[in-house]
Amino acid sequence: MRSRLRRLVLGATALFTAASALPAAAAPTQGRAEHHPSRDGMSAVIRYTGYGIPHILAKNYAGLGFGTGWAQAADEVCTLADGFVTLRGERSRYFGADAAAGGELSAARTNLASDLYFRGVREARTVESRLAEPAPRGPRRQARDLMRGWAAGYNAWLKQRKITDPACAGASWVRPVTELDVAARGLAIASISGEGRFADTITAARPPAGSATTPPSTRSPSATASASSRTPDAKAVAKAADELWGDPDMGSNAVAFHGDTTANGRGLLLGNPHYPWQGGRRFWQSQQTIPGELNVSGGSLLGTPAISVGFNAHVAWSHTVSTGVPANLHQLTLDPADPTTYLVDGKPERMTKRTVTVAAQDGTRVTRTQWRTRYGPVITSLNSQVPLPWTTTTAYALHDPNAANLRFADTSLGFGKARSTDGVLASLARHQGIPWVNTLAADRAGHSLFTQSQVLPRITDELAERCSTALGRTTYPASGIAVLDGSRGDCALGSDPDAVAPGIFGPARMPALKDAPYVENSNGTAWMTNADRPVTGYERVFGTVGTQLGLRTRGAIEDVAAMAGRGRLTVRDLQRQQFANRVPAGDLTAADVTRTCLALPGGTARGSDGGTVDVSEACAVLKAWDRTMDTGSRGALLFDRFWRRLEQAVPAAQLWKVPFSAADPVRTPHTLNTDAPGFTRALADAVTELGVAGIALDAPLGAHQFVVRGGKRLPMPGGSGRLGVWNVLEPAWNPAGGGYTEVPFGSSHLQAVGWDGSGCPVARTLLAYSQSSNPESPHFADQTRLFSGEKWVTSRFCERDILSSPELEVVTVHEHR
Repeated sequence: MRSRLRRLVLGATALFTAASALPAAAAPTQGRAEHHPSRDGMSAVIRYTGYGIPHILAKNYAGLGFGTGWAQAADEVCTLADGFVTLRGERSRYFGADAAAGGELSAARTNLASDLYFRGVREARTVESRLAEPAPRGPRRQARDLMRGWAAGYNAWLKQRKITDPACAGASWVRPVTELDVAARGLAIASISGEGRFADTITAARPPAGSATTPPSTRSPSATASASSRTPDAKAVAKAADELWGDPDMGSNAVAFHGDTTANGRGLLLGNPHYPWQGGRRFWQSQQTIPGELNVSGGSLLGTPAISVGFNAHVAWSHTVSTGVPANLHQLTLDPADPTTYLVDGKPERMTKRTVTVAAQDGTRVTRTQWRTRYGPVITSLNSQVPLPWTTTTAYALHDPNAANLRFADTSLGFGKARSTDGVLASLARHQGIPWVNTLAADRAGHSLFTQSQVLPRITDELAERCSTALGRTTYPASGIAVLDGSRGDCALGSDPDAVAPGIFGPARMPALKDAPYVENSNGTAWMTNADRPVTGYERVFGTVGTQLGLRTRGAIEDVAAMAGRGRLTVRDLQRQQFANRVPAGDLTAADVTRTCLALPGGTARGSDGGTVDVSEACAVLKAWDRTMDTGSRGALLFDRFWRRLEQAVPAAQLWKVPFSAADPVRTPHTLNTDAPGFTRALADAVTELGVAGIALDAPLGAHQFVVRGGKRLPMPGGSGRLGVWNVLEPAWNPAGGGYTEVPFGSSHLQAVGWDGSGCPVARTLLAYSQSSNPESPHFADQTRLFSGEKWVTSRFCERDILSSPELEVVTVHEHR
């Protein structure tokens, strides 16, 4: 285990590097020997405090990256190595071509599709091109040094340590990495909501049968005629796009409070990202310090060298998945003689043909062709049910500006150095590297900030009006995805004068709200960042204005507006909000559900199978339910299963008696339509479902919503975003196993941050799934146990707090040359 390894290191080496590398408070203390690491290579000091949180200290950015790569490998080597196999396009070779790809760095369904996609990215030398570009379009030297150092630190750990995680111990696919691999991971994360969603169709797109590019043996007499006549269903395309980029269960919550609402006039920030609990998109905690240059604490996405969400002595920030649509389509008019040639202003342009070969597990090699245009790759569907046919006359190309965005690390570094919310805005404007999230921030001077500063294709409403195809005239208003006429040169995306790259929006066009009493986002549009100060005037591609809010957004605005109204807020109030576990859907409907249930003749309802179900006990349970998703809440599980079935049984337009009103967006719609035909059926089915599973209707939630760690059940508080719960958990339903028996997605890196009169931030953090996914690690489940008990970790940011930690263990790491 790592703790034993640390003790061995401590017994053989000293606790600190040369005093010149450290702040004065971190210089060697009496009784601790001093060690001077190799001066020939990179080095860092890692001070571990409680829960295995590393505080990484280095002289420069390369050393900081080295320490970060080392420490991430120590906790997550198997998860990281698996991701690098993905990025190299080698999953088929090691894990089988037909096996599921996992969906961590793209939406590819099989390893073969994943390999073809990532081999295509690698063979296009996209990452090398971005690395070679001067800043700001390419990464700055500091970010490059971090990436180079991260790779060296990861490799040094592999060379100097033994893997104990059974997931990859002894595996041949765990190999050293390069700066290119680290940069490729950053690019994959940036484009995961754009090109990454379309890996299957990018790698499977083929010219129409019967064309000159199709072997004669595969042609049929009617192929050309049928291909020419196929047109996409505009409503189906718009719905599919809305599902891709408008999923209400995805995302995060964050709120920043202005000093006018707090007890001491300083800002407060609560960040609650919702991310996967397993795999390569986990957060990982650390503090990164270069004396006099950088001192920042927070969570990094695995394999990335900079802090993604966090705080320093002056400012704190978090992100939420935005409503912006990060890609668009160009409808191509094809040369009648060649469906791999398209016309722009009447002039033919040949598509680029990229042939990609990957190795399979059985030693065979699979070769496929990918087709690209000036706009991006050709795709033939939005999902498996919604085709975008490539015919003899028409094809569709996907444009994703984040497929060339390596500026995320620079932007995050800028946040880490910022001294105010204005500094956060300055980093966003300078680097423009945030791909698919909003940013919310608060600072010690009392300022609050929301901004949807992200990399989006420069689709203005004017451009969409002028250049949308017949398909785009439906999809853009309905879902925000533009389908532009690719045959017209005057339909190019253009450029803003303040944008770092052509074809994206500049900072002046980004929706933002500064210094409101509160700014809040739960993956709704910028419009309702603050109910009293609606944000308007932005282009449709950023999101809608005046449309119905999700239940989580409604509940969050109710909560935080009430908090701001009470005032005198502290970090403790943020902690209470995180684990309030209130169910807005229950507050809106439980009384009506109970009333209707009690009025059912004979206390029975008819289920989907036509059978009669006694629901009388359910009426009493729902009446007594406290309308929370606390682990001890009785009736929470029943309501959860009922609500899911109700949403399936009753169309959204029929769910409420009082419809949505843009004049009252937080309180409408309301009054559940208990007369809807599917209402009693949903109630009966929920009762039947729990009965078949052997789960009592009034069972406490925690008895059936849990994870197992080290052979022990840990009850999990929280609930689905579709119920409106702030503390989101989207657990996997396994009635045969006892209910919700694992959490693949939900609350992840939590932070409640404020400031007092000292130089140290007042911060409480919690990594819901713990620091390591290695079951042999002492930090495999320690914070998960805290999450189960709704407890927090007191952040140790200042040197005196780090050095006074009872769990302090210090490791000097450096290259062996």
